[in-house]
Amino acid sequence: MKSKGYNAFRTVFAHVLLVILSLMCLFFFYILFVNSTRSHADLQKGFSALPGGSFFTNLKNVLNDGSFPMVRGIINSLIVSSSCAAICTYFSALTAYGLYAYDFKLKKIAFTFIMAILVMPTQVTAMGFLRLVTKMGMYDSLLPLIIPSIASPSVFYFMYSYLQSSLPLSLVEAARIDGSREFRTFNQIVLPIMKPAIAVQAIFTFVGSWNNYFVPALIIQTKDKMTVPILIALLRGADYLNRDMGKIYMMIMVAIVPIILVYLILSKYIIAGVTLGGVKG
Repeated sequence: MKSKGYNAFRTVFAHVLLVILSLMCLFFFYILFVNSTRSHADLQKGFSALPGGSFFTNLKNVLNDGSFPMVRGIINSLIVSSSCAAICTYFSALTAYGLYAYDFKLKKIAFTFIMAILVMPTQVTAMGFLRLVTKMGMYDSLLPLIIPSIASPSVFYFMYSYLQSSLPLSLVEAARIDGSREFRTFNQIVLPIMKPAIAVQAIFTFVGSWNNYFVPALIIQTKDKMTVPILIALLRGADYLNRDMGKIYMMIMVAIVPIILVYLILSKYIIAGVTLGGVKG
């Protein structure tokens, strides 16, 4: 009886703790929503837990501001983030599969080289990257924000670890015996097995690319090609007397909507992967 009562207490305590942590996480999103519904004058008065009545006014100001093309910025960010997520996850999975499924002399050296790049900060190579982009004629273009995502050591290592735990080499050998070519084996057999890992890394890559400010700020100069973080930074850096905090909060509110949608779309694959791992275990 004591054991049952103790287990019941642990279950109740765990649920209460999870509810509290969830509310703490959602609290900041709620405050962001509240501030996006208040006018600049209301925001100057201080904190408020209740929504205001300026939601549509702030949204209209954001959409109709010709000096800050927010809609175009969202489209640019969607193009860059979606392309980065697709390219990064596919080629990282392909590289991980190549190092996992094949044995060759330079296998350990290649793996060590990729891991060495992982610890190299982006800021160290920023100036060289900027010069290379300029010489290639891609300055003030979205391409330099997309193409480098092909090589992502952190995503590669995650994919490699997932393959080690989820893909038996006997399955690859069976496909080869049946006459399946390597790319067909990867696209039709390996990729479906890696769906949970791809979904997780697609979310992380999308969010990281969406929030990236450093590299776009170096390369992009034209406002029509700017991404959301640059536009928000420009609006925040405006003259204090002309700054509209309601508009800024609305821009941030609009900027996080695509991230939430991507998570909702891909979350079912993450949950399915966790469930599948639990069943296998």
